[in-house]
Amino acid sequence: MKIAKRDIVEGPIELKGYPLVELEQLFLGAGERKYRAKQVYDAIYIQRVDSIQDMTLLPQEMRDRFESGFRTQSVKLLTVQESKDGTKKFLFELWDGRAIESVLIPSEMIVDGEHPRRLTLCVSTQVGCNLGCVFCATASLKLARNLTSGEIVDQFLQAQKFSDKPITNIVFMGMGEPMNNYDNVMKATQIFTDQRTKMVASRRTTISTAGVIPGIIRMADEGQLIKLAVSLHATTQEVRAELMPIAKKYQLPELIEALEYYYRKTHKSVTYEYILFDGLNDTLADVKRLGRLARRMPTKVNVIPFHEIDFALPEDFNMSLKPSSTEQFQWFTDALRAEDVQVNVRSSAGLDIDAACGQLALSKEGTGQ
Repeated sequence: MKIAKRDIVEGPIELKGYPLVELEQLFLGAGERKYRAKQVYDAIYIQRVDSIQDMTLLPQEMRDRFESGFRTQSVKLLTVQESKDGTKKFLFELWDGRAIESVLIPSEMIVDGEHPRRLTLCVSTQVGCNLGCVFCATASLKLARNLTSGEIVDQFLQAQKFSDKPITNIVFMGMGEPMNNYDNVMKATQIFTDQRTKMVASRRTTISTAGVIPGIIRMADEGQLIKLAVSLHATTQEVRAELMPIAKKYQLPELIEALEYYYRKTHKSVTYEYILFDGLNDTLADVKRLGRLARRMPTKVNVIPFHEIDFALPEDFNMSLKPSSTEQFQWFTDALRAEDVQVNVRSSAGLDIDAACGQLALSKEGTGQ
């Protein structure tokens, strides 16, 4: 059987990660009947079969042949850590020996949320990250490569095994910048939101970007149905560039213009992510500026506590960022609501296992498998 080349690590071709149309093309190009692709697709995503040999609709001869050229495993679970609040953090090994983390967040940890019964999976899109955001533990890891669409999808399939309740929401907020792996992220999204797979709805799928403008424009032009969130974290160009080096390339005025373009094209609101830092971005002036930004188009603001990342940094690293006090945090959210802004407060789910926002850095402690 002829094996088509794909932009992935060396080895057998991943069967996971192909939207149905692409899987059909792969099979036709390999001399197989089109309906066989649908059988394999359904086996992986509907029946949730992990082994080619368990795809019993395929003839035994075909299963044996497929086993030599394809693989169904994209990620291998190494450890699971469970927080006292029910959050689970997964450490996955990839085909090439590298590793990533994903986090499964129970609904009761979503403060002020709109979906009280939701179960959210935070997925990674890259091995490491090269953006260098000073508040994020993943920045301590160098970027190794993009994840394949199969590696993104398989995080969901493996995490679902650890919950009796279905995962209802997916957020691309794990390790890496999703917009810098746009094609594979959107392939995975096609599978996640395919009505046949019954994974998640488009309206419950969110891609979060540090402000990669070409990706935002592309989402707008393609009419992507999933939600868009932007890591804002500052209301001035100077402070944002201090926190996020990417802001030097994609500056705040241009970012806001891109978001307004996105809204005009899609008529979909945008979510701003805003971590509060003591004395840096939590002042009355910040409230006023953030209010003005939020009112320029339909938006909501997720206000997030800053979580310490000392565990991921060198011992001699000077971390000057400090979280806003509990009192200041409450004042800021109240003041922002008074500016007629829709505000949600993101919880610190998984803080005791280093699984909260910004803390993913490949911790290998856990229960094991």
